[in-house]
Amino acid sequence: MNANGNSPDVKKLEQLIGYSFNDKSLLSEALTHPSLDGKPNYQRLEFLGDRVLGLVVANWLFETYPNEKEGELSRRFIGLVRKETLADVAASMGLVEFISVKMAKDNGSSANSAIQADVVEAIIAAIYKEAGIEPATEFIKTHFASFLENITDVRDPKSALQEFVQAKGLSLPSYIVESREGPDHSPVFHIKVVVDSLGAAKASGSSKREAEVKAAEILLAQLSGEDK
Repeated sequence: MNANGNSPDVKKLEQLIGYSFNDKSLLSEALTHPSLDGKPNYQRLEFLGDRVLGLVVANWLFETYPNEKEGELSRRFIGLVRKETLADVAASMGLVEFISVKMAKDNGSSANSAIQADVVEAIIAAIYKEAGIEPATEFIKTHFASFLENITDVRDPKSALQEFVQAKGLSLPSYIVESREGPDHSPVFHIKVVVDSLGAAKASGSSKREAEVKAAEILLAQLSGEDK
């Protein structure tokens, strides 16, 4: 049952994925949020899928861009495997209606981008577990292809800020949790990033990572503007 109380159309879902499972329980597990107590959920598959995705994308970029240096390949890699891109992949596939979560008011909606990103990784792992690396690679290349060319200039703001301060011979940025609000299933973190002698910036997000990235992006924009 998904968040709306409906049974997912497995055949339709497999058509969207581009792969038909022999073991339907693997697919069900990949779509099940941990909020559904007592049912196998996607956490372990997500762990594996993250690694499979990383290997496939790294090799894909290595073969597709033979003349690019390591730094350029790394930026493309970060752009393709980050949670935001995974959530965009899920949205483009229309996965939201198939994700099984507890009632939205209790544990967040299946439309939550972080949940959708996790499910994509879990599906990759499920395909890999059942059929190996080739079908998993086909899934990744099929559903990530449209993002490949548009990801060139994307860099993780935290990495970009770190590179910026290191180029100036300064110590690394410090990230400080100033406060945390909200219930466990829907927290809000308020983060401050500080670079000694250069400045600081604050931001909020539904996870520490999200808030840190936003704060780094704000500070980097400030410092880059001053550096011109």
